[in-house]
Amino acid sequence: MHEYLLSLLGGVLIGLSASVMLGGIGKIAGVSGIFMGMFTNPDNSGNWRYGFVGGLLTGGLAFLVFRPQALIYNLDHFGFGHAIVAGLLVGFGTRLGSGCTSGHGVCGLSRLSKRSFVATITFIIAGVVTVAIRGML
Repeated sequence: MHEYLLSLLGGVLIGLSASVMLGGIGKIAGVSGIFMGMFTNPDNSGNWRYGFVGGLLTGGLAFLVFRPQALIYNLDHFGFGHAIVAGLLVGFGTRLGSGCTSGHGVCGLSRLSKRSFVATITFIIAGVVTVAIRGML
């Protein structure tokens, strides 16, 4: 029951954060778009992006300090090289899909975006296929 409540709280916080960001500054909380905007925004109107990404990093560091056991992964069957390739493929897919799971799945679906619906279904199908193929190896 404890994990259920923590998962529910996490979902509520993600939804609330996305809503506050859209309602407060009119920006969609898609992490890939925010991150890329740090490098492609020619003027200083995107300084909020640094705060957003800094908050993500601070949250991860806080987890590392207070709950390090939650960040331990067993890489016996999935080496570091695989992790690098997987990360690059995720980045490629994010660019190809014009957004990431947070942008499409959380923010796009809540705005009833047809494009985000198709993207989210594609993410899910690709994940299911990947797990099935990985399970056969």
